[in-house]
Amino acid sequence: MIRSEILRDIAPILRDHLVVCNIGIPSQELHAIDDQPSNFYMLGTMGLASSIGLGLALAQPKPVIVIDGDGSVLTNLGTLATIGNVDAPGYILMIIDNGSYGSTGDQPTYAGMRTSLADVARACGTERVIQCQDRDTGAVLTDALAAGEKTVIVVKCDSGNAKMPVITMDPVTIRDRFMAAVRA
Repeated sequence: MIRSEILRDIAPILRDHLVVCNIGIPSQELHAIDDQPSNFYMLGTMGLASSIGLGLALAQPKPVIVIDGDGSVLTNLGTLATIGNVDAPGYILMIIDNGSYGSTGDQPTYAGMRTSLADVARACGTERVIQCQDRDTGAVLTDALAAGEKTVIVVKCDSGNAKMPVITMDPVTIRDRFMAAVRA
């Protein structure tokens, strides 16, 4: 499976939760598959979806699911140390690890070579780290939500992008409707 197929598969699970989605094509894919006011689409700031989602999880009681990519997490690797050292029971970081920088032309990442982001997350202090295959993502995400514990999920999948339209919604609109979903 490629990332868009995973997103299509888990969209019904995401629908009732606050979601922060990684920059670029992942946000375009989620927006095209199942746009929700509770989805915060990153239109800039590569590498910061995990940090923004963590701050949101620390600031309010609802579960927060972050959809990030291996390339973005590698860009801000220090976030895994922060995640591992704070108490954020409603935080789920789902790293879709396709071994490439998907939004910029599928150049290989180190996660597609010898670097294990699951091992790095464990080494940084996160106790609940699950690595799964693409086809198991829905069940693993459902279990993580039911557990109510801070969880890092590393989803191994194939590289590739679905052709999706760009998000034409104004960034202020994205922010405002997301903040309304947070307050609801």
